[in-house]
Amino acid sequence: MNLFTHNEPFILENGRVLPSLQIAYHTYGTLNKAKSNVIWVCHALTANSDAADWWKGLVGDNCLIDPAQYFIVCANMPGSCYGSTGPTSIDPITEQPYYSEFPQVTIRDMVQAYILLRKQLGIDSIYLLMGGSMGGYQALEWAVMEKEIISKLFLIATSPSESAWGVAVHTAQRLAIEADHTWRDHTANAGAKGLKAARAIGMLTYRNYGTFQERQTDPDPEKIDDFKASSYLNYQGDKLVKRFNAYSYWLLTKAMDSHHLGRGRGGDLITVLKSIQQPTLIIGIHSDILCPLDEQRFMADYMPHAKLVEIDSAYGHDGFIIETGQITQHLSAWLKG
Repeated sequence: MNLFTHNEPFILENGRVLPSLQIAYHTYGTLNKAKSNVIWVCHALTANSDAADWWKGLVGDNCLIDPAQYFIVCANMPGSCYGSTGPTSIDPITEQPYYSEFPQVTIRDMVQAYILLRKQLGIDSIYLLMGGSMGGYQALEWAVMEKEIISKLFLIATSPSESAWGVAVHTAQRLAIEADHTWRDHTANAGAKGLKAARAIGMLTYRNYGTFQERQTDPDPEKIDDFKASSYLNYQGDKLVKRFNAYSYWLLTKAMDSHHLGRGRGGDLITVLKSIQQPTLIIGIHSDILCPLDEQRFMADYMPHAKLVEIDSAYGHDGFIIETGQITQHLSAWLKG
């Protein structure tokens, strides 16, 4: 992991100012002389900048997004807890962690931070900008903000604005965190039990009825407690609590709620989508109930150079990480074509 520090005030969309900004990032491969081989990967809610780790099978050695061919960059979003400036970072003014004092950030703020890093790395053009879910939100914003820099887009399981359904899910997750009596304590573990509950809510939307029925149904009809589905949600919640932070989770779900390509641009999503001229591959997943196919079809209808591919997966929204075989097949064909 590398660190880039911007030692100047960073003005957020809401007018708040961070005295400085640190961005954690990974790079793989080598920038060619023409600077024409950059692929930038934008990550989702609880991922980090090590795209070769969390997008195994798509990014990494001998994968389609191969460092032997491309210069691959992935930056950790501001507000996260994986190295970039966020709630657990030290406020240079107070010399104490920000915790609940960390200001709200938006998807647009994240992209502004990535642009600073892009310039620092000497990147003048991005051959392919790609992201799934919340990563797709960032990629879409960036394509609008720097039209001349982004050559091609790959978007999967994502949308041009946060849906009312998505906002409702995130609100339920934040209510779970806020119900934890330790929430707002100025400690790194504040809200941990609430975060576990929030993750459980999230898992219900990342997967679906069919997946739970197939994998979490108990074979013993006599059982009256300790069901597999309960154990699974407890296990997933405990895993997230060990690696993530409730302050960041609360903050980043707020950032997702802020996502709307039309904000400050006349409010009309269709007009903004029509302005995105980059060739774009959009993949949607039939079983995705968090960001359903209607969202991807809407984008494909109005983005002038977009191609939509619909894939089957038992894994719902999580299919964007899991179905790397199908993704590789369609993305490879599209890039070649």
